[in-house]
Amino acid sequence: MKKTSLTVAILVLALILAACGNKNNSAGGSASSDAPASGPASESPNDSNSGNTPGKVTKIIVGTGTHFPKVCFIDDNGKLTGFDVELVREIDKRLSQYEFDIQTQEFKSLLLSLETKKIDLVAHEMEKNPEREEKYLFNKEPYAHWRNKIVVAKDNDSIHTLDDLKGKKVLVGATSAEAQIVLNYNKDHGDAIKIVYTNGGTNDTVEQIVSGRVDATLAADFALPLIDPQSKLKTTGDTLSEADILFMFRKNDEEAQKLSDAVDGAIKELKADGTLGKLSTEWLGHDFTADQ
Repeated sequence: MKKTSLTVAILVLALILAACGNKNNSAGGSASSDAPASGPASESPNDSNSGNTPGKVTKIIVGTGTHFPKVCFIDDNGKLTGFDVELVREIDKRLSQYEFDIQTQEFKSLLLSLETKKIDLVAHEMEKNPEREEKYLFNKEPYAHWRNKIVVAKDNDSIHTLDDLKGKKVLVGATSAEAQIVLNYNKDHGDAIKIVYTNGGTNDTVEQIVSGRVDATLAADFALPLIDPQSKLKTTGDTLSEADILFMFRKNDEEAQKLSDAVDGAIKELKADGTLGKLSTEWLGHDFTADQ
């Protein structure tokens, strides 16, 4: 009886120890899979917050859109692609310490998602301007450069400057650099221009201008043939602003700064070996990657 009792006791102890071991392994797996998808703070069991430890990878959530033709859009096969998307994928190949997960959102939600740590990096042809610099971190190495101009219907010869838009409706995207140009003008001119925020894609922009529901929009020099392939619109007047195009990160964030520096290194490589220029020409029809 004593021998039987001893055997039972040993078996029970073994089962308890096995259960404890299984519990620890399960908790470790859950910590990895349930971690918030917020980039540098989100890592797999082999990840590292520093992003520099050999063999360890930090997951980065990249936010982009789906309604910018040739930049970030869904193609006929249902694939997310475009200049910014393919550039991010090229950068991902060159940064072994990071794993980029590209996720799509409405453009107007990207900056809020960055602030609330739902994403770690914004890739959507983001123009650097003073207003954005106050709140967000930009990397230092531009991957494109553009010039903003007024865009009107092809038969409209009455608008050439922002002053010509007084009392008229201008269509812009919420939180866009173009919207900021109009807002800055309105601050000094008593809200003279009526701002209409777009809630549709590029087809909606063209239709609203051609139909007369709005009088104009603002757009980058490279963007017009992309949003208006049938040439129903035209640019007019002088350049309103020009700026470098960069990626955006959270400000005052040590891990975001490390990521930004790493991205700069990758972009320099892509410029040096010609890959960046080729991507721009392939998707945008011209090499817009330099300030020229």
